[in-house]
Amino acid sequence: MPEDISFLLLPGFSAIGFMSAAEPLRVANRFCDDLYRWRILSMDGASVMASNGISLNAEAAFHAADPRTVFVVAGFDPLACYSRALAAWLRRLARAGATLGGIDTGSFVLAEAGLFCATDRLTLHWEALSAFRERYPALRASQELFEIGAKRITCAGGTASIDMMLDLIGRSHGAALAAAVSEQFVVGRIRQRSDHQRMQIAARYGVHNRKLIQVIGAMEQNMEEPLAPDALAQEVGVTRRQLERLFCAALEDTPKHFYRQLRLERARELLQQTDMTVTSICVACGFESPSHFSRTYRAKFGTSPRRDRSPARATARVPHARTTS
Repeated sequence: MPEDISFLLLPGFSAIGFMSAAEPLRVANRFCDDLYRWRILSMDGASVMASNGISLNAEAAFHAADPRTVFVVAGFDPLACYSRALAAWLRRLARAGATLGGIDTGSFVLAEAGLFCATDRLTLHWEALSAFRERYPALRASQELFEIGAKRITCAGGTASIDMMLDLIGRSHGAALAAAVSEQFVVGRIRQRSDHQRMQIAARYGVHNRKLIQVIGAMEQNMEEPLAPDALAQEVGVTRRQLERLFCAALEDTPKHFYRQLRLERARELLQQTDMTVTSICVACGFESPSHFSRTYRAKFGTSPRRDRSPARATARVPHARTTS
């Protein structure tokens, strides 16, 4: 019997995340008839628009379906359509033994419904990772391309959906079929789940000095309590002056200024993707006071933190996250 997979598309969903998950199923069926069947669900059974403005027709509303496997596909605001009815439906499926998945930021919906436990490994798009960790600190969110558990499957979205589906196809029908499907997409290799979503630090910043790469990595891992310049230098076994020369030569910047820019970028992610207060974001990104945070934020982005978020974010209240199955 074909394996049935449903995709619940939320308004503003990632089109590439969905297509990259559905297309491998189509190609697999070209090589072996009727391995998979899939259908699209929406909140109300009507068509649903992706973040790129393209609308897709749905076959049914989510509450009218009883799938054995369902992927929630979301985009920039995954909890905008979250409701008690949606949470109850997902929990009912979980109790019945269904496999639940999240693509791109679909993990937010599963987490909000309390469908991950503290030992589950999950992933989502890297841009939303900081917001997710702030909202659900007890959960284990990784930067892997995808995570496949017994009954929970999550994926970073984008082209990582192809890799996730190729892995699932390989598990069910063999590596040869997965490789054949991969070749149809002109994919040079099937990436493993442990491949990082983002380009490595060296590629992102165009640096090659090992010590400099280590220091930038330490900065990214220590946002809430920033490391002092001397501590950063000690981290890689150089003097503070040597560290400053490394940054000047490779990045034409100072360690202090570069670190602050990283923290401001993280703050902007949290402002635009969470309902955290400005004060909470100030603390999470290691700024000494809200006034200092506002001044440095305005200097970088040309606007205040409060103005740099949607009206819905500015007025929303944050519900308590649930992290038990």
